[in-house]
Amino acid sequence: MKRFFIWASFVAIIGLVVWGLIAAEKKANREAQNIILPTEISTTTDHIRGSSIAPVTLVEYGDFQCPACKTYHPIVEQVLKAKGPDAVRFVFRHYPLPQHGNAMPAAKAAEAAGVQGKFWEMYNMLYEKQSEWSGSSDAKSIFVGYAKEMGLDESKFLADYDSKELKEKITNQSKGGAKAGVNSTPTFLVNGKEIANPQSYDEFTKIIDDAIPKINI
Repeated sequence: MKRFFIWASFVAIIGLVVWGLIAAEKKANREAQNIILPTEISTTTDHIRGSSIAPVTLVEYGDFQCPACKTYHPIVEQVLKAKGPDAVRFVFRHYPLPQHGNAMPAAKAAEAAGVQGKFWEMYNMLYEKQSEWSGSSDAKSIFVGYAKEMGLDESKFLADYDSKELKEKITNQSKGGAKAGVNSTPTFLVNGKEIANPQSYDEFTKIIDDAIPKINI
């Protein structure tokens, strides 16, 4: 009997080692492709607002052409303003849906603006003016107009907009979401866990409050 338990323990240890190696290999493969899962935050590829030590990390997988994402945009902004950057760190990731023909171009516009330090400005403008470009057959020209309004270098914006690297970044963010089960927009995660989309500002605030660790004095 003693030998059995020793053997069982040995098999269990070997299993854990193998599982660890497989998990490490999968993580290395994702990192090589710049694919980040919701439980992982990348300071090099993610767009982040808020403190790195904030107790709550809110991740949104969004599509700039998605009407629901536009509806949630002011609610998210209201929550972030109310809670402050020391309480909530916000991460936006691209998840352009294939049925939205201008979603990928809009994501490229945001990333191209981001190269010049204006990602969040373009992020806001794309949502606020969604009806202006959503159904356009020449959304790119509209985005160039936005870039000019922001004072961006037009030539650089266009070069970055058409770059393979930025498109791959958007695609990889989408792949990371899909690997974690994201299949619609907006999808919100609080501290790595997907939440049901809140129906109001108050409901969203409560979810954030509940995620803040309580300190017993």
